[in-house]
Amino acid sequence: MKKEKRVVPVDEAAEQVRLAMIRVALMHLAFSKTIVEELGEEKGKEIIIKAIMEYGKRAGERTKRGDQDLPFYGIHERCVYKDQTYTDTRKIPRSEGWDFSLYRVYGCILAKIFREYGEEDLGRLYCYVDGAKSMAADPNHKLIHTSCEPCGDGCCAFASIATSEKERSDFVNRNTDWKHVDPILVKGRKKE
Repeated sequence: MKKEKRVVPVDEAAEQVRLAMIRVALMHLAFSKTIVEELGEEKGKEIIIKAIMEYGKRAGERTKRGDQDLPFYGIHERCVYKDQTYTDTRKIPRSEGWDFSLYRVYGCILAKIFREYGEEDLGRLYCYVDGAKSMAADPNHKLIHTSCEPCGDGCCAFASIATSEKERSDFVNRNTDWKHVDPILVKGRKKE
């Protein structure tokens, strides 16, 4: 029997990804809040960061072996690369080399949920996944945020920079000192 191929409009697919990302954000907040309530803020955040490091490591390993990193659409409203706006990241030209310092993400679904629940402090711990994914793929480089929506910035922006020997060691050993790998996430922005 021949399997019927169903074509789904991009807008419908993007909406389904958006709904899944809302659930990811809610799950992150629920686990994080419960862990902090049970263990206290300092120890709870250490455990959350260790879990995100493990999550990022697994995601980075899958990407390194050929799995797609993130959905092409539905995880944010739009991204900008080299002053061009995209709602589908497959359309970003990569032949000339990728420069993370020219990439911005606006309307992150996760950040919206973190703000909606007033849990930006716990929510932004999720953002450590970016550094962990990048270090799992290449321990000599880390992806850090130069701006961060859950930190109160208008978008997420990034830079790829070399890691220190201590950062590499902390990552391999899952030491929570590793949280300093992405300085903006440690404390967020001061609210004015």
